[in-house]
Amino acid sequence: MKLNFRMPDELKSFYQKEIETYHRALADLDYPKAWHHLERAHIIGQRYAWPHTETHSYMLYLGFRQKKVKEVLGQALRLILGAPFSLIGQIPVGNVGSTRVSMIKRQRIPTDIQAMFSKTNNLNGNFRELR
Repeated sequence: MKLNFRMPDELKSFYQKEIETYHRALADLDYPKAWHHLERAHIIGQRYAWPHTETHSYMLYLGFRQKKVKEVLGQALRLILGAPFSLIGQIPVGNVGSTRVSMIKRQRIPTDIQAMFSKTNNLNGNFRELR
């Protein structure tokens, strides 16, 4: 069994762009935009333990910044559970990672991210969707 620690190089720039945009939005106190880009980063990185965990840690921080108790508690749980499920390749494909959606709900992948996955041959990989 292959364990999914690190993101393939061809995806890193897309993931990093979302994280950088999150940081800029956070610096501008534009919380809706910050959440939007964290959720996109989550979709890109959820298949890999380290980026998945990193994204949830940023979501936890943003939850604290906004004093959102539900988000803080939800992200604490996702931090515990997310990495192990990424490691073994069991993920709810397309899930945005925030508490506005159940952590086991599959969601439609945005068209531009789906195109990026197809272009980099990372659409399905060796991953099993949670059902």
